[in-house]
Amino acid sequence: RLYGRMGQGRETSGGSAANTVAGIAALGGRAGFIGQVAGDQLGEIFRHDITGLGVEFTTPASAGTIPTARCLIMVTPDAQRTMNTFLGASQHLPAAAIDAKQIESAAILYLEGYLWDPEEPRWAMIKAIDIARAAGRKVAFTLSDSFCIARHRDGFNQLIDDGKVDILFANEEEIKALSGEEDFGAAVKATSGRVETLVVTRSEKGAVALRGPERVSVSAEPVVQVVDTTGA
Repeated sequence: RLYGRMGQGRETSGGSAANTVAGIAALGGRAGFIGQVAGDQLGEIFRHDITGLGVEFTTPASAGTIPTARCLIMVTPDAQRTMNTFLGASQHLPAAAIDAKQIESAAILYLEGYLWDPEEPRWAMIKAIDIARAAGRKVAFTLSDSFCIARHRDGFNQLIDDGKVDILFANEEEIKALSGEEDFGAAVKATSGRVETLVVTRSEKGAVALRGPERVSVSAEPVVQVVDTTGA
C-alpha cells in the first residue's frame, strides 16, 4: 500500500554491509559479501549490482517463499529521510550458507549488528566469527543502531569482553548506549581499551579513531547543500 502511494523514484541496491563492501570495491579493495536474497527479481538485481562492482557474492538464493528484503525511503526537502524496511529473506541467513574458505581467505570479517536481532543469522554470525578466529583473522563489528543496542547490549558487550571483536564501529549515540555513559569522552574511554581499534563517527563533528595510545580525529567535510542523508 505504501509503495502504491509513492511517486516515481529510484530503485537502488543497498544495505549496511553491502554499502560497506561496495565502498571498499570502489576504492580498489577486494571484498566478498555474505547475505541472503530470494530467487526473485529484486534478488537477481541485487546480485547483478554487487557483483558488477567486483564484489564476490556466492551465497545461494533462499529456496523459500519469503521475498528479497526492501526498504522504502522518503526524502523531505530538508534532506532528511524516513524509512520503512521489510527485512524479508535477509533475516533468514542460515549458518549452513556460510562459506568457511571465503572467510578464511579474508583479512577481515566485517559484521553488522542489525543481523543480531533474528536468531537464525545470529548463529550464522557466531559461526563466521569462530571460523575467522580459528584462521587468525580480524573481526570487525558495527553497532548499526541505538535501538539494536537497546535490545542486545549485554550480547554485544559479551562479544567484546570475550575478545571476539578487534575493530568496532559506532556513532556517538551508539557508543554512549553500549557503554552506559552519557558523556562522549567517558563512553570512548570505557570502550577503547576493550578492542584493538575503535572508530566513532560524530555527524558534523567528524570522526575519531583510537588504537592503543594512538588517537586520530578527522573533521567532517563541509557540504553547501545536502540533498539526501540516506546512507551518509
